[in-house]
Amino acid sequence: MTSKTILITGCSSGIGLDTARRLKSLGWTVFASCRTQADCDARQAEGFAAPQLDYEDPASIARCADDVLGQTGGKLDAVFHNGAYALPGPLEDIPAQGMRAQFEANFLGWHDLNRQLIPVMRRAGAGRILFNSSVLGIVGMKYRGPYVATKFALEGYADVLRMEMAEAGIQVVLIEPGPIETDFRKNAIKQFEKWVDWQKSPRRAQYEASLLDLLKKGGSSGVQWPASAVTDAVVNALTARRPKARYRVTTPTHLMAIGRRLLPTRALDWVLSKG
Repeated sequence: MTSKTILITGCSSGIGLDTARRLKSLGWTVFASCRTQADCDARQAEGFAAPQLDYEDPASIARCADDVLGQTGGKLDAVFHNGAYALPGPLEDIPAQGMRAQFEANFLGWHDLNRQLIPVMRRAGAGRILFNSSVLGIVGMKYRGPYVATKFALEGYADVLRMEMAEAGIQVVLIEPGPIETDFRKNAIKQFEKWVDWQKSPRRAQYEASLLDLLKKGGSSGVQWPASAVTDAVVNALTARRPKARYRVTTPTHLMAIGRRLLPTRALDWVLSKG
């Protein structure tokens, strides 16, 4: 296998699928993993190698890593951690088990996969580990607490991993998108309905008046960028001789990063509460 190789997670749709297709067109050998076998079958029909991977299932993580490394002869140039979901709602209404599931899917499973793949990159003396973070890894917003918590954890994790892996020649990069056109919100609603018993919440009247509608429709601006905007950043991170530690995608991400640096906490809280 002479082309560059990459494992991308969360390739059922959106960012993962767009990135997989772009890199394939550029000559990369792409392993386009998905959580469900049905989505893996769809990717295979497109000509991808598509191992099944569910970050909440350690056995599937191990199988995916073994499958990929078996097909590459024990080598891998890059991994793009992308598969994730959100559990929306006020934190006081999020059950602990729902929070645990969110961390398994968005953080702990990513660490587990890294532990499977870093040894082969270390032996090669090179490799790139990309994490799809979020503007919500820079600032927090109401009713997105579980997702925000995982992304803040990921930002710190990536900073430490970047320093620790430098001596091994492994580059670690954070991709930080803002609002992107994907099925993300539709999937988040399913998680809300699974975990949040809003009818027993002290906020029930608020849910009925406005919060249910807000959680389902999102913010008022409705402005979203195409998934290709994230793919552009991923391609740059993979091909740059010395990639940046962070690639911020969309105007809101840049603005929030500036606000985080310049505004007092209470002022930033006020700005964020309006969006």
